Amino acid sequence: MFVAQQKLNENVAEYILYMYQVEDVIRGFQFDIERIMNDYVSKQLPDSSFLDQYRSWYEDLIRKMRSQRIEQSGHLFLIQEVLIELSYLHNTLLNMTNDVRYKELYEAAMPHIEAFKDKSNLKDKNHIEILFHALYMKLLLRLQKKEISSETEESFDSMRIMAAYLSRAYHQMKSGELTFN
Repeated sequence: MFVAQQKLNENVAEYILYMYQVEDVIRGFQFDIERIMNDYVSKQLPDSSFLDQYRSWYEDLIRKMRSQRIEQSGHLFLIQEVLIELSYLHNTLLNMTNDVRYKELYEAAMPHIEAFKDKSNLKDKNHIEILFHALYMKLLLRLQKKEISSETEESFDSMRIMAAYLSRAYHQMKSGELTFN
């Protein structure tokens, strides 16, 4: 809970990846709050003073995932809303403000995003959603300690750099520092 809020406030890209992981943890523990708390959350907390808050947060996420019928796959509405905002910002940077640097980053990442789209079941998703799914896949590969080829690493790097720029622009937009005039 605290980690998610901190990431949302500081780095929206990390927030999305973190929340994808939390959804997978909940699914991996079959929505069993006791197992989540005992086998996952409690091992990560420095002390037990936060257990009740984390329990409430996970219980709320479990409730939302069930009510939104995403027990098997899919993402919470709260994550989808952020992705929609990022998609709008992406289109604004490309088409309205003509952000030259962002266009360069997008053009460098686009072939890799398209390649990932072709190899995945994300044919109906936009480039921003595909970008975050690709970055999440990289996170999972790292957690599983699987080797990533240098060519694949370059693909991920182009997407990571684009996501970082978009994330920074998102936070500037949210704080009012980014104007579209």
